[in-house]
Amino acid sequence: MINEDPAFPATKHFPPALALTDEFYQAKGFSREKSRVLLRLDLSKMPNNPGVHTTNGDFPLAWAKMYGKGRVFYSSLGHDAKTWDNPDIYHMYFEAIRWALGMTEADVTPRPWR
Repeated sequence: MINEDPAFPATKHFPPALALTDEFYQAKGFSREKSRVLLRLDLSKMPNNPGVHTTNGDFPLAWAKMYGKGRVFYSSLGHDAKTWDNPDIYHMYFEAIRWALGMTEADVTPRPWR
């Protein structure tokens, strides 16, 4: 997993890259033009998987965006029960909730892929 935004409150505690085993869902119709990608799956480190539908290699795992005056955070992490034993994961969600409530600030300006 690649940490694309180490300044965001929910991802600042993650190193630049880390290994994590979980079930990762692929967002259908996801656009980087509307969201700030925070974490991305590094497909170059993965075995070939015919279930991966991305054609450009971009596989976002967590992102944030504004929706009107509301704040939206999404993460596909946490499908495997063991993932919740990882303090970094529940810390990520805790900080994401704080950000969504307006208790912390972050730049969620969308950035293009590469």
